[in-house]
Amino acid sequence: MPEISDAVLAALIGLATGVVLGLASRLGRFCSLAAIEDATYGGNANRLRMWGIALGVAILGSHLLIAMGLLEPAGIFYLSNWSVTGAVAGGLLFGIGMALAGNCGFGALARIGGGDFRSGVVVVTMGIMAYATISGPLARLRIALFPTTSLPDGEAAGIALSLAEATGLPALVFAALVALVMVVLAIRGTDWSEFRRYAIWAAIVGATIAVTWGLMQWVHFRSFEAIPVTDHTFAAPIGETILFVMTSTGSGLSFGVGSVVGVVAGAFLGSSRLGHFRWEACDDARELGRQLAGAAMMGVGAVLAGGCSVGQGLSAFSVLSFSAPVTLLAIYAGARIGLHFLIYGQGFRNAD
Repeated sequence: MPEISDAVLAALIGLATGVVLGLASRLGRFCSLAAIEDATYGGNANRLRMWGIALGVAILGSHLLIAMGLLEPAGIFYLSNWSVTGAVAGGLLFGIGMALAGNCGFGALARIGGGDFRSGVVVVTMGIMAYATISGPLARLRIALFPTTSLPDGEAAGIALSLAEATGLPALVFAALVALVMVVLAIRGTDWSEFRRYAIWAAIVGATIAVTWGLMQWVHFRSFEAIPVTDHTFAAPIGETILFVMTSTGSGLSFGVGSVVGVVAGAFLGSSRLGHFRWEACDDARELGRQLAGAAMMGVGAVLAGGCSVGQGLSAFSVLSFSAPVTLLAIYAGARIGLHFLIYGQGFRNAD
């Protein structure tokens, strides 16, 4: 496809796979905060079980690509950079912010696709604060307080990769074992007739993450390494999309921009299909203030942790980075703290 530039091709991949994730959010009701809320306070673990299946499929698919030489671990950011303190502090901050805002970045984009203007405020605030932490006024403080350990070029370290190096067995063996355990735990004791639809959409989400790795690795090779190997995450890409909208003549398309637009488009299609699309606006100043605070916390927290609930919780976890389980547990703990505060301190409002 010589007529399509590599950057545009990456953006199209982000758009197409983002649409699938957006559809999953509305048709499959895939949502990180709602999963925690349902399991903790609603007595229904179906949406939490979805994460087990999504992770199992994503882990197996990603490591199959690695075993086949279609995905190079050394080119994956999550396998060569991380901060223990950043993962813990950033994950906690993100989780609390997610509860206060009523959704994570991915969920807020999906809500925009459903006509919720309130989530537009969350998305814009989160994107601005993410960039303020990456390269803005908070960058120096971030670097000083949360230094990142980076491996030399060409090296990668992860859970499966390290076990493979220690034992001499293929990394795929350990990845398959982890994937199997997650899927078994997810489906154990569930009512399959009720859970089947959730399981299908969870598997689609996991497969999308793995397929995205493979496609972006192909673009990376095609572009002679000019395009980085990346996957879905929704913190910095939101800020990147805001910059593109304001300065498209000075900045180009990217996978992140396509991904953000794709999720909104997919959520719009899903909402329209279900007849759930409706315009909504915030009519409570107190609620707006809470959402702004939560969005700001998510923007900062995602950068400190090296990714959001999707970036670390799915993309990084799919390649079994060391940072992923630490960050995901911290996000879960932070969300529980935030939900407890909302329920017993300031009132309660359901997540989508």
